[in-house]
Amino acid sequence: MRARGVVLGVALALWAGFAAGPARAGPQQAGVQVALRALGLYAGPVDGIVGPGTVHAVRAAQRRFGLPATGRIDARTRRALGPLGRPLLGTRTIHPGDFGLDVAAAQFVLAGLRLYRGALDGYLGARTERAVRRFQRRERLAVDGVVGPQTARALLRQPPPARTPLRSAAAVHADVRERLDLWAGRLGVPAALVRALAWMESGYQPQVESVVGARGVLQVLPVTRDFVEEVLVGRPLPETLDGDIETGVLYLRHLLRRFDGDERLALAAWYQGERAVRQAGVYPETRRFVDDVLALRARM
Repeated sequence: MRARGVVLGVALALWAGFAAGPARAGPQQAGVQVALRALGLYAGPVDGIVGPGTVHAVRAAQRRFGLPATGRIDARTRRALGPLGRPLLGTRTIHPGDFGLDVAAAQFVLAGLRLYRGALDGYLGARTERAVRRFQRRERLAVDGVVGPQTARALLRQPPPARTPLRSAAAVHADVRERLDLWAGRLGVPAALVRALAWMESGYQPQVESVVGARGVLQVLPVTRDFVEEVLVGRPLPETLDGDIETGVLYLRHLLRRFDGDERLALAAWYQGERAVRQAGVYPETRRFVDDVLALRARM
């Protein structure tokens, strides 16, 4: 219990510096920037520095959600940001599959240490888990891929990164969001649902490729692409940003139709496969993924 209290104290001390105004780069601040970026309110670098761009984005979020536009982050503002606005790094044990500000903060630290090259998306997927394990080996901690009190404390102790992780991603994110909205509109799928799913799958990173070959913003598997091309549209789709997004949105539309518009079941089928959903129901890990997508959708 004492170890958790120490970590919580460090986390809140860093957060107090953020609330007070501009400070040195910090992972909690970076986590807020990730949340603001996911909502389309922040186009600057995820650098953990609370500059004018971040303050402006915080005010925009506060106005959107009916809060006083102070530009300062408090508990109400973080709650309003949705699932990416909480919890702070060090206030819970993070397991693979978890989603939140603390995961984004951990990714920021790991990217600064060059242990992580994936998206800053707040989702502890396989790539982030591997980075956590590398960090734990580096720090001579128990290597389990779980961010418990000792790992969180070690992450929070790291100095600010000498370079900004993924600084060039801001313009890419804005373009991706625009293309997601375009294809959602063309194909008649709710734009907020497409945005939330794309964020969960890749953090709007077009170049992300999984170990099983899933590619693009929506992380479409080769077998899924073949199905879309051969069965749903009857023609090849271009291997471009637009082609990848069109493929993913077409498949999501197909699943929504298969499940009579039930977004929860369609997302479950996206994650674990339609046949598995129908034969075995929704797996517990799938349920967590679906809950995260729908919670994010409510803010997008």
